[in-house]
Amino acid sequence: MDAQFKKGVLELCVLSQLTEKDRYGYELTETISKELSVTAGTLYLILKRLKDSGYVDTYLVESSSGPARKYYSLTDKGKEYRNRQKEEWLSFVEKAGKLI
Repeated sequence: MDAQFKKGVLELCVLSQLTEKDRYGYELTETISKELSVTAGTLYLILKRLKDSGYVDTYLVESSSGPARKYYSLTDKGKEYRNRQKEEWLSFVEKAGKLI
């Protein structure tokens, strides 16, 4: 898939995965990588930007098999942002589909 296509939708994919349940970074990478080729570094940059914008919160959960995991959860502001982004994306895809 073209890198520019992916870049435009990865943030929405992360937000959408977090609507289902709280997730830790590696789990997000694994889930999204099943459908789109993406590196952990790219997703962590997106997560940082979402946290800095107040769209996600984080918390630590102790792990029996290693260090504590940082989980990400959507804030109310993040849920609203995700809904707006999804509407814009679907509208874009529909309009572009008419042209190609």
